[in-house]
Amino acid sequence: MTANMNQQVQLAARPVGMPKPSDWNFTSEPVREIGDGEIVVKVLYLSLDPAMRGWMNEGKSYIRPVAIGEVMRAGGIGKVVASKSPKFAVGDTVSGGLGVQQYWVGAANDKTAALYKVDPAAAPLPAYLNALGMPGMTGYFGLLDVGMPKAGETVVVSGAAGAVGQTVGQVAKHKGCRVVGIAGGKDKCDFVVNELGFDACIDYKNESVKDGLKTHCPNGVDIYFDNVGGDILDTVLTRINLKARIIICGAISQYNNTAPVKGPANYLSLLVNRARMEGIVVFDYADRYPVAVAEMAKWMKEGNFRTREDIVQGLENFPDALLMLFEGKNFGKLVLQVAAE
Repeated sequence: MTANMNQQVQLAARPVGMPKPSDWNFTSEPVREIGDGEIVVKVLYLSLDPAMRGWMNEGKSYIRPVAIGEVMRAGGIGKVVASKSPKFAVGDTVSGGLGVQQYWVGAANDKTAALYKVDPAAAPLPAYLNALGMPGMTGYFGLLDVGMPKAGETVVVSGAAGAVGQTVGQVAKHKGCRVVGIAGGKDKCDFVVNELGFDACIDYKNESVKDGLKTHCPNGVDIYFDNVGGDILDTVLTRINLKARIIICGAISQYNNTAPVKGPANYLSLLVNRARMEGIVVFDYADRYPVAVAEMAKWMKEGNFRTREDIVQGLENFPDALLMLFEGKNFGKLVLQVAAE
């Protein structure tokens, strides 16, 4: 393996506002020889997620920040090309924290990478970074464990055409709920309704979210799965029902602010409606991932669950591809293909 070079993308500076080219450093180094218990994974696909913007910031969070000079953190999927561990054999397909690079090298049982085998015959590999990966686990457990949906309830999800939103809406439909999405643009809304099976979708770019909620949620909102924060969160809070549950997954509208994050102005609606707002961090459910994967993979095989990936080619395009998340340019789960399967 020492003949192969490993191109890496390292964090060069902590971004102020939107990440810019100077915040990244492209480096290349030989893939080192491995010792006992170690493996080399050739990275095939990387998951690009809004949470990555938070990982670049200094400060206390649910996970330590990426250090300056460190390979940028990212979940990925790849193939084992060298192994001195009984845990993985050459040819195994694995998923975990591979980082923004061409090769991952380390101990097979590394707790940070948390590598596990996946079955390439069960689903297309990019699906393991979507519904069968971290975004899907976030949507599945956030809705079911935090939202606790009951058949007949109305669920609203923002970022409905994105990776997490796709899963939330479809799981909610499987649980017998009415589902209303919020997405940007007619194409995304058409996809959410016609392909994913949502009952309705509000196009926040071209119509009033407030009016859309009145039209499509005439009996109010029982569960709101929030991926965007900001004004849309405020608007939905005006429509919640008694004992509503609001799941805080993300706030993509706020991640690149240079001013303080805008909190919910209508939070007293939680008091009036005796409602609950709770955060979801997917890593808390790691020991239960197989349960979610098994159920959603079953739905996929039955043709009752769909995913959509937006795949960008080439490690060199990572900086521009990441910005697509915050500019609303991706359509579906954003994936960076690093190498051919």
